[in-house]
Amino acid sequence: MIKFFLMVNKQGQTRLSKYYEHLDIQKRMYLEAEVIKNCLSRRKEECSFVEYKDFKLIYRQYAALFIVVGVDDTENELAVYELIQNFVEVLDKYFSRVSELDIMFNLEKVHIILDEIILNGRIVETNKNRILAPLLALDKMAES
Repeated sequence: MIKFFLMVNKQGQTRLSKYYEHLDIQKRMYLEAEVIKNCLSRRKEECSFVEYKDFKLIYRQYAALFIVVGVDDTENELAVYELIQNFVEVLDKYFSRVSELDIMFNLEKVHIILDEIILNGRIVETNKNRILAPLLALDKMAES
């Protein structure tokens, strides 16, 4: 099961966070700081899977953004690694080469995309067209 999904820039600032289990704000802040420190300090040659406390961290870097997903021991690391790639491809398709500013100024749209892919910590959709369909429908309604 997926525990959390984070997007962080190179300076360690969280741009998006989604938790699939309840955590107090203080624990979230501590967890994010530790996760960011663990992932950003790693070299590019090192593996993108890290064991941290009672879960695994799977992360990928895209330009200035890191996407970090925390999962329990039952989750397949390669499937989550591919999930991250799929998420970025969907963002690229919607925003035409997504950037950090796109994330910051369209956070609600990014959450809609993420919610279409992951529900209650489980991957429910991977088809890019189906993921984007609700968002494109909202955009169409906003135009008219």
